[in-house]
Amino acid sequence: MRERQQPDPEKVRALQKALEEYSGQEPLIDETREKALSRIRERALLLLDSRARSRQELWDRLVKAEFEPELVDEVLDSFQRNGLVDDLAFAREWVRQRFERRGKSAAMLDVELQRKGVGEADRMEALSVIEDEDERQVARGLAVKKARQVKTVPVDRQQRDKELRRIVGVLARRGFNSGMSLEIAREALAERCAELEED
Repeated sequence: MRERQQPDPEKVRALQKALEEYSGQEPLIDETREKALSRIRERALLLLDSRARSRQELWDRLVKAEFEPELVDEVLDSFQRNGLVDDLAFAREWVRQRFERRGKSAAMLDVELQRKGVGEADRMEALSVIEDEDERQVARGLAVKKARQVKTVPVDRQQRDKELRRIVGVLARRGFNSGMSLEIAREALAERCAELEED
């Protein structure tokens, strides 16, 4: 039977000293920090679950909720690496939905994306899908819809100008330039008046 070897007393003392020194240090995993990161992740995922958001929009909401900015950056960096936060994809979807469904001009969409913190390169890439002719057609559709609310042919210039201002106002609120808006509004009002005269 082999005799059990006694540990080297010098090694035992060195190990004890190392353990004593380590016990006074911070643990390898900072549980408080990990819990804070976990809460930030949960809140960010809830925000993303309701709709897509830009990185800046998420950061603003999380910091406003009193999470530590440095930890928010860490979580959002991780989300970006994993594709959960992608400003270009966000901008493309924003442009697609708000141009097609809400009839907003490229200029208005650019302003909205700037407010959401999307960088210029991503904004320009997302807005590049809108052609001038597409924008004109959307503006025309809005003008025709508004012109349908005119129930009688304007009796004088003052009434005509009032109806024209209403149509132009719809286009202006969506960011279409004034020259194009006025031209399209005149066409839409003229077409509506012709319809009313035929009836």
